[in-house]
Amino acid sequence: MYGYNKLAGAWMPLWLPRSSFLISVLLVLCSSITSTTFGYDGSMINGLNILPSYINYFHLTPATTGLNTASLWIGGCIAGVTWGKVTDVIGRRPALFWAAVLTLIAVVLQTAAQNIAMFVIARIILGFGTSASGLTGPAYLAETLPLHWRGWGLGIFNDFYYVGGLIAAGITYGTSFMASTWAWRIPSLIQGIFSILCIVIIPFIPESPRWLLFHGRREEAHHVLAQTYSDGDLASHVVLAQLKEIEDTFEHEKNAGETLSVRQIFKTRAARKRVLLAVSAAVFSTIAGNVIASYYLGSMLSNAGITNTTKQLQINIILNAFCLVCSVFGTYFIDRWGRKLTAAISTMLLTIFLFLVGALTKVFGNSSNTSGVYGTVAMIFLFQGAYSIGWTPVLYLYPPEVLNYPIRANGMGVFQFFLNGAALLIVFTMPIALDNIGWKTYMINGAWDMVMLVAILYYWIETKGKTLEEIDELIEGERHSDIPDLEKIIRGDKVHFDHNALLEVEEEKQN
Repeated sequence: MYGYNKLAGAWMPLWLPRSSFLISVLLVLCSSITSTTFGYDGSMINGLNILPSYINYFHLTPATTGLNTASLWIGGCIAGVTWGKVTDVIGRRPALFWAAVLTLIAVVLQTAAQNIAMFVIARIILGFGTSASGLTGPAYLAETLPLHWRGWGLGIFNDFYYVGGLIAAGITYGTSFMASTWAWRIPSLIQGIFSILCIVIIPFIPESPRWLLFHGRREEAHHVLAQTYSDGDLASHVVLAQLKEIEDTFEHEKNAGETLSVRQIFKTRAARKRVLLAVSAAVFSTIAGNVIASYYLGSMLSNAGITNTTKQLQINIILNAFCLVCSVFGTYFIDRWGRKLTAAISTMLLTIFLFLVGALTKVFGNSSNTSGVYGTVAMIFLFQGAYSIGWTPVLYLYPPEVLNYPIRANGMGVFQFFLNGAALLIVFTMPIALDNIGWKTYMINGAWDMVMLVAILYYWIETKGKTLEEIDELIEGERHSDIPDLEKIIRGDKVHFDHNALLEVEEEKQN
């Protein structure tokens, strides 16, 4: 089932499964540790912001609550402007490994925090580590997963956010009955398990074939494509077609003078459009309104009329389970609906539900009308469900698809910078906004969402069913290889494709 392989871009002893299906599953699991950690952190902080032992230990005010929570994204912004270059230089696998190590170190510091300063510093490092892996993981998956797995794999990547969230919700509920500081230290300590799992899986997955090919390691890239597409069959017509398409595209990019520099992301109109599409996903997903429920559910529920700590923690558990189901549902259909339509439907629905949350909070907030209060809670669930169906799978799927190889790592860095910058602003200000203007916060947020919907419908392109190289034609208006669409080759459609000629060329190169 497993075999040692020295032709898979290994920088450590590597034992790869012989099954392409199993390799794809391990790739998704390893990379998804990022979103699991993020989801765990969001739900954990959500729970901690409800716990009296945490609030009293740090003597929190709305401002310091925002600082403790939002400091995660300070580190994320730093990772966004630095880790792209690291990923390009040392490779996708080692970059993911070191990001997991940094996250693990931060978890230890956060657990041992003695004051706000130590807690904030730990969370800055934690934000750097998780955002570094959030930069590397999607690029790694997009470049390594076979075409028919990419939509599912990158969609599931962020669905794991709610797996982590559900685990954290259960743990914080369980520790909430403890009187000591371990009520919040235990949930923090358990957060490190996900990084350990990532480190354990890395020896069983290959390097990105596109990274290998770009660095002149063609034989290794060929082997990785065979391992991910055809259970190791080097002569597979799909493998040879994908290899030729990547080679042709890289040759065009090198002849056009494209490099891996940061300057490249601003150099041409096409590059700027790619980066703008990626950044729009980062900003839109963050300002949609989900940050309120993800990090300040306690405040939302208190404004709605539910102030009991135990009830709030129970709702947190149920909400994460509901969102997980919704996100998996959206991921299942994302290759049928497409990225653009999925994001548009999600944004339209969540806008409607967010306005309803605001209206119901105004009318029934802190009232004795039980039906009205739980109606508000129902709208919160529907809002989060609408977000989860679309934005959860789209967020880390769309950016690496629209970014071509020369700017993919640095472009994902810009994506992470804007994602973390927007989150830093929103997460820091939300507790203050909720405390001062209450239900009006939802109405303002809903107005933003209407602008987002128009931008998505007008500006976004559709990428479903295309290899990363075929997407070039949608953005640049030009195809850089004469290989037919890989999806048609996989389906067995009748296309003009000379497999024997490619096989002969490959044999000549091997000799």
